Amino acid sequence: KMKLITKAIENQIKKYPLYSQDGLGENAKVIVKFFFGNWTWLATEGQMSPDGNITFFGRVINGHDYEWGYFDLKELESVKFLGYPCVERDRWFKTGTTVKEAMEEIY
Repeated sequence: KMKLITKAIENQIKKYPLYSQDGLGENAKVIVKFFFGNWTWLATEGQMSPDGNITFFGRVINGHDYEWGYFDLKELESVKFLGYPCVERDRWFKTGTTVKEAMEEIY
């Protein structure tokens, strides 16, 4: 099972709490990229909860539709296919890439 959150990502979340990149739009830096099928989540901000959950804000992409929104770690971990977790973290994604740059890689 892939670990969706690493210590390095936790440090980025502390650096970019919720609302810290408000108003930057596509120039916001991406902390972490998750994916499954034609879904991609580009997290630009995050807030850790005492229970271990993390609330993220970022660009959510479903095929050719995309929007800004909130999503959380428990939600990503709960997505299953044939009983197995299926959302993955892009291990080769460069933290600090802007949303615009990440979107150009996807499309």
